[in-house]
Amino acid sequence: MSDWLSITRGEAPLIVSIPHAGTQIPEAIEGRLESSWLARVDTDWHMPQLYAFAAGLGATVIETAISRTVIDVNRDPSGAPLYPGQATTGLCPLTTFDGKPLYRSGAAPDAEEIEERRGRFFLPYHAAIAGEIARLRRTHDTVVLYDAHAIRSHVPALFEGELPVFNIGTNGGKSCAQELSAAAQAICIAGGEPTVANGRFKGGHITRLYGRPDSGVHAIQMELAFRGFLKEPVVLRDYNWPPVFDPALAAKAQATLKRVLGACLTFAEEPS
Repeated sequence: MSDWLSITRGEAPLIVSIPHAGTQIPEAIEGRLESSWLARVDTDWHMPQLYAFAAGLGATVIETAISRTVIDVNRDPSGAPLYPGQATTGLCPLTTFDGKPLYRSGAAPDAEEIEERRGRFFLPYHAAIAGEIARLRRTHDTVVLYDAHAIRSHVPALFEGELPVFNIGTNGGKSCAQELSAAAQAICIAGGEPTVANGRFKGGHITRLYGRPDSGVHAIQMELAFRGFLKEPVVLRDYNWPPVFDPALAAKAQATLKRVLGACLTFAEEPS
């Protein structure tokens, strides 16, 4: 095991991937960035704390400590856009979600460096996912891969208005069975928060790559708006972002997410 890739193995037919909560940036890269704070502003803050219950359900949890600014393990390395015609960031992002440059002039990574980062960080993360799917498929007919994310409620460069709290992505219904997506939606709606499936976020590279229902692997992405579990400021500043994780404030969303993961387990464990 490396110092940046963590795998907590469980025996239940459920894998929770946390690809964007990392904040580590190698010194040689950080020295070329415009701002250390800006380089981490789009982190999926506090995902390990929010999903701390997952291992107790028997789930396998995979997470990377490397910042998405170094490399985004949820992007297609071929460069194919997730959402053609809509703004997004690449494999090695050059800007924040708000379009602010991450690197000082002339300091952005070239093709050779991007390929080095892909081999060093991207490939091991995906090898971990593939390896854990294969391990669990040896004892389970069905495995659910749940990709856990969070994002600001307002990111004008990416979407208009306010994002729903719970955003479920299944690649337009291709990455998992309809009954699983419907169960997750029903739980989130019952929690009383705005919910959408396959809206602005339909699932990233991880969901699209591994979701193969016909082969017994169902993948679902949850993009959670930060206001659902944090005190989200209107304007981000280095003194108010990220907010601290407050277990009491996060309890409602955490209870809903626990029921969602429970539904994933129920789906995977039911006879075909």
